[in-house]
Amino acid sequence: MPPRKTPALLESYFDELQSADSLEDLQNLVSNLRDIFDVEHVVYHSVNSTGQQYAALTYAPDWVDRYLDQDYARIDPVVQGCLRRFHPVDWRNLDWSGKAVREFLGEAIDIGVGHQGFSVPIRGPSGQFAMFTVSDNRDDQKWKKYTAAHVRDLILTAHFMNQRALEIERGSDEADVGKLSPRENDALTMLAMGYNRAQAADSLSISEHTLRVYIESARFKLGAQNTTHAVAKGLTLGLLTV
Repeated sequence: MPPRKTPALLESYFDELQSADSLEDLQNLVSNLRDIFDVEHVVYHSVNSTGQQYAALTYAPDWVDRYLDQDYARIDPVVQGCLRRFHPVDWRNLDWSGKAVREFLGEAIDIGVGHQGFSVPIRGPSGQFAMFTVSDNRDDQKWKKYTAAHVRDLILTAHFMNQRALEIERGSDEADVGKLSPRENDALTMLAMGYNRAQAADSLSISEHTLRVYIESARFKLGAQNTTHAVAKGLTLGLLTV
């Protein structure tokens, strides 16, 4: 399908998405995306802060059962890669070298998942994590051109899908505020006081990596776009004492 047609088709799709009233409706709609993006498969997978999961996908049920039964998420480079990143992940750039991983990939390809993929990690309110993925069997050169042409539409669709899923599940895509942990509060407070990250970590007797985890967690809970926004929201809501 020529890329120029995709935006117009997506506009119509987003209207349908907004009318979805249940998670089952999302499952029924996901196959439409496969046609719009002209790929083998489309997957939306969400995990909330309590570990509850939801997926709308076009994979064969046998593969879904096999994946869950073998707990493949623990070795799946796509899942592990998205957990560590904020930007879209092209499967070609992941490490598929381990024996267990190669066997997993072989199974996935045999069942028709496709040897190419592009995944968008999404971090929502209150610790929610989600992924939106398209996969296909194009060769490397065609896949490179395809992702370059569609990256914006894929990211936009990922966030529209996640927003609607949250609205259906929670009634809103807004984060609950006022529930920062003591360490999350301390981390933002240090930044609000003008400390840089190294100074804040040293004052709290933690590593900069751990500090970053607390900051990112607080940011998600506050629904902030970045760290500066998180500090500003924390101050505005009276959660930080400076």
